[in-house]
Amino acid sequence: MELLQLKYFCTVARLEHMTEAAGELHVTQSSLSKTIQRLEEDLGAPLFDRSGRNLRLNAFGRSFFQRVERALFELEEGKREIADMTSADYGTLALAVNTAYMLPDILNRFRDIRPQVQFHVEQLRTHEMETRVKKGEVDFCLSSPPILGSELVCDIVFQEQIYVTVPRTHRLAGRDRVRLSELKGERFVSLKKGYGIRDLMDLYCEKAGFVPQTAYEGDEPASLGPLVVTGLGIAFIPKSALSAGSQEHVVCLPIEDPVCIREIGLTRHQSRYFTSAAKDFRQVIIEHFQRMAQNDV
Repeated sequence: MELLQLKYFCTVARLEHMTEAAGELHVTQSSLSKTIQRLEEDLGAPLFDRSGRNLRLNAFGRSFFQRVERALFELEEGKREIADMTSADYGTLALAVNTAYMLPDILNRFRDIRPQVQFHVEQLRTHEMETRVKKGEVDFCLSSPPILGSELVCDIVFQEQIYVTVPRTHRLAGRDRVRLSELKGERFVSLKKGYGIRDLMDLYCEKAGFVPQTAYEGDEPASLGPLVVTGLGIAFIPKSALSAGSQEHVVCLPIEDPVCIREIGLTRHQSRYFTSAAKDFRQVIIEHFQRMAQNDV
């Protein structure tokens, strides 16, 4: 049984399609089929149920797939550990976020400590982040709401209040605060479903007895403020984001009854090797939000 056979098997098992697997692996379909057949001969049992070109993992295949995935995961983690031991000042950290406005300060601070470490950052929806971190494709998720799970370790690094931002000509602009129920009937500009603050505020609004009417749904948080200025709708915004854009033409009001709070979490896979760079990055994140909390007092 060879390592290459196991890697090929995992790809076929994941896709359950020989042609697609061959394309992903950049090998011919006949070569891949022969490799899988030799593996089955070595094991003494078929791993797939075959019907023409269709493949389905059978009971043998499903059991073997779980063990091979764990074995290959451990091998990759071994490579990461050796790389960390031999070149700890280098490497790449993969980070997934669902909001990016606070990243510049965090990354600049980390670069002061680890200037040679590179970053790959993706802005994703919450369910996409959970999938990626569980697969080991990202080192950390910085998200609100925090991503929790039996395979995951999550540090709750920050809590903050949610505000509503309205144009200066809005009926509520002269207030110093607003009850959430008073926003029933308003039109909102917001992120699409699947982004943390959108899903969180949908839940808060549901508990307050209404479903927000959306005038705009997008993927870019920075686009919401200018749209509020145009009068298209009002928007929910976390307190820490108030300084990220101009507030000249809008009014930001704290919400009460209930006070709307969001949590930010830093999540990683509990079984992944925790590199020294990752440990330093976690500490930078924690200290960043500690300073934010102190400044908010």
